[in-house]
Amino acid sequence: MKATAVTRVLGACPHDCPDTCSFITTVQDGVAVKVQGNPAHSHTNGGLCTKVSRYTERTHHPDRLLTPLRRIGPKGSGQFAPVTWDTALAAIAARLTAITQSSGPQAILPYSYAGTIGLVQSEGMAARFFNRLGASELARTICSMAGTEGVTHTLGGKVGMRVEFYAEAKLILIWGSNSIGSNLHFWRYAQIAKRNGAKLICIDPRRTETADKCDEHIALLPGTDAALALALMHELIENDWLDHDYIERYTSGWTQLRERALAWTPERAARVCGIDAGQIRSLARDYGASVQTRGPAAIRVNYGVQRAHGGGNAVRAIACLPALIGAWRHRAGGVLLSSSGQYPVQRAALEQPQLRRSPSRTINMSTIGDDLLRPGSQHFGPRIESLIVYNSNPVAVAPQSSKVVEGFSREDLFTVVLEQFQTDTADYADYILPATTQLEHWDVHLSYGHTDVLLNRPAIAPLGEAKPNSQIFRDLACHMGFTEPCLQDDDETLCRTAYGDAVNFDELLKQGFTRLPLPDAPYAEGGFPTVSGRCEFYSERLAAAGLDGIPDYVPNYETPGSSTRYPLAMISPPARNFLNSSFVNVKSLRDIEGEPILEMHASDAAARGLESGCIVRVTNDRGEYRCKLVISARARPGVVNGLGIWWRKLGLDGKNVNELTSQRLTDMGGGPTFYDCLVEVVAT
Repeated sequence: MKATAVTRVLGACPHDCPDTCSFITTVQDGVAVKVQGNPAHSHTNGGLCTKVSRYTERTHHPDRLLTPLRRIGPKGSGQFAPVTWDTALAAIAARLTAITQSSGPQAILPYSYAGTIGLVQSEGMAARFFNRLGASELARTICSMAGTEGVTHTLGGKVGMRVEFYAEAKLILIWGSNSIGSNLHFWRYAQIAKRNGAKLICIDPRRTETADKCDEHIALLPGTDAALALALMHELIENDWLDHDYIERYTSGWTQLRERALAWTPERAARVCGIDAGQIRSLARDYGASVQTRGPAAIRVNYGVQRAHGGGNAVRAIACLPALIGAWRHRAGGVLLSSSGQYPVQRAALEQPQLRRSPSRTINMSTIGDDLLRPGSQHFGPRIESLIVYNSNPVAVAPQSSKVVEGFSREDLFTVVLEQFQTDTADYADYILPATTQLEHWDVHLSYGHTDVLLNRPAIAPLGEAKPNSQIFRDLACHMGFTEPCLQDDDETLCRTAYGDAVNFDELLKQGFTRLPLPDAPYAEGGFPTVSGRCEFYSERLAAAGLDGIPDYVPNYETPGSSTRYPLAMISPPARNFLNSSFVNVKSLRDIEGEPILEMHASDAAARGLESGCIVRVTNDRGEYRCKLVISARARPGVVNGLGIWWRKLGLDGKNVNELTSQRLTDMGGGPTFYDCLVEVVAT
C-alpha cells in the first residue's frame, strides 16, 4: 500500500473578524482535509469559530470557480463560458486601455473590501496596479469609518487596551457587539473575567447570544448610544465618580464636555433610548464606582454602534468614558474598538502611491448604487465605465441594493470580478477571474482585535486555474504594458515589505505569528496618539471643519416613532454562521441558519395579526423584502432584526435585507447607516 503523505502548514484566518486566528491546515496527498486553531498562539488557543473550522468545505467546494469565464448572456443572468487566462486578460487590458484613452483612467473604479484582510491579497499588488493605472480611488467606508473617525478624534487613532487584559477586568461593558458570534476569542477572556467575579453587561438593541450570557442586558433603541453615554457622564459628575487627577493631567476639553453631559439626565436619555431611567443610574453606578469597589472597568465597543446617522459621535462619547474614571491607569481598564492603528504597516512601501501620475477622485463605496447611475459632470468627473471588483460582493452587501443592481445592470459598464464563487456580483460580470482561497496563497496579517502579526503560508497548490489576487494584478499589469519592476514583486517579497524591519520575519516564518512590543497599560499616564497627547473630549480638528468639537447625540435620519407608515426600526446584524456574505454558500453552515428570517417581538406581531413561521413583506419607500417571520424575545418592542447577509439569489424574490437600507451617510467618516432604517411588516 502506498504511504500517505501528510503535512501540517501554519496559516492565518483572512476574514473580517477581530480575532485573526492562527490556524494549522492538515494536508493529505495535496488535499486540505482539516483546519484547526493553533494551540501555540495564545489568542487562538487552539479554537476556531464554526465558520472557519469548516474552511476545507469552502476551499474544496464543488462550486469553486476554477477557470476564467466570459459573459455570454444578459447581465445578471449568470450565463458564462470558459476562456483561457490569456484571452481574458488580453480582452480586459484592451477594454481598460480604450476607456483610459477615451474618458481617462478615472472612469475606472476598483471596488474591494475585506473578503480578505491580508495585506498582500487585499490592497498590496492591487493598489500598485490601480495607482499606476491612475484609476479612481475607493473610499472603503462600508464597515468602520464612522467609528474610526470617532475614536481617532478622541484617542488619536484605532488604539486601546490589549484584549488579553479583559480577563483581569471586574466590570466589562460589551457595547454593540455579539461577541460570541463575531469576536469569539475576546469572549473567552470575558468568560475568564466572569469566573473571577467580573460583572458583564451587554448594551445592544437585540438580545443576542452574548446578551443571554451576560449579567445584564440593556436593550436601547438603535442609534441612541450617544444619549446613553452622555447620561452616564451626567451620573458620574453628579455622584463625583470621577478621577479628577487623571482628567486634569491627561485630558482636554473637560469644561465643555461637563456642560454638555449635565444636560443629559437619565430621564431625558431614557426617553430617547427607550429604556428605564433606573437602568441608566444602575449602569452608571456599576461603571463609576467600579474602580473603587470592584476593580478595573473595561469597555469592548464594536461596529454595530456606528451604523446610524450619529455613529461617529456615539463612538466619540463612549471613548471618553474611561478617562473620566481613570480606567486607563489599569491594564485591565479602558476601551477597545480596534487595535489596528498600533501596527507598524509600511503602507507606502507596500502600495507604492508614487506610481500615480495625476490627481484622482474618490468614490464612496457606500453610495455605489447612486454613483453607478450618475452621468459624468464637472463636479463628479467622468461617468464610471468600468468596475474591477475583488474581495467584495457589493450587489449583496452594499446599501439600497435595488439601486446597486440597477447600476450593475448597465450594458455599457465593463465589470471584472475576481472571485472564488459565482456570487450575486459575479452574475453581473463581463469577465470572472478565479481567485485562490487562503489555503492556496501567501499573506501577512494585522488584527483589529489583538496585537499580534500573523503569516499565512499556502498549504496546497491553487486548485484548477485559480490565481492569487496579487498574481492576477501582476499578469494584468503585463498585458497593460506596465513595465515598472515593483509590479512584478512576488508574494513573499510583498509579505516582507508590509512590515519592513519593524517585524522579525524569520520569527513569522518559524511560528506563524509574532507579538508587537507594546506596553501593558499604554495610557496610564496619558501619551495618547492625539496632537495634544491627551484624551481629547474637545476636538480642535472637528471644530476647524465646522463640526461640533464635543460629542453629542445625533438623532437617526429615520427616528423610531417619527413615521406612521413605517413605525418599526430595523437593524440587520449578521447571522451567526455567516460573515457578511462569505460562507453563505457553505451548505453545512447554511443548513444551520435555515433561511432568511426577520425577528419580531410578540407584542408587535400580535398588533399586526402575524404568526411565527409565516412569510411577511418588510417594506419602506426604498423597496420590499419577503422572508420568514420568527416571533422572538431577541427582538425588543418597536425593533425588528433582519438577519443577514444572505446572497440575493438565495432569498425569496431574489432579494435580501439590503433592499431596504439607505445610502445616507454617517455624521463623520462617510460610513453607511445600515441600522438607521424604518420599515413596516405586513402579511403576504
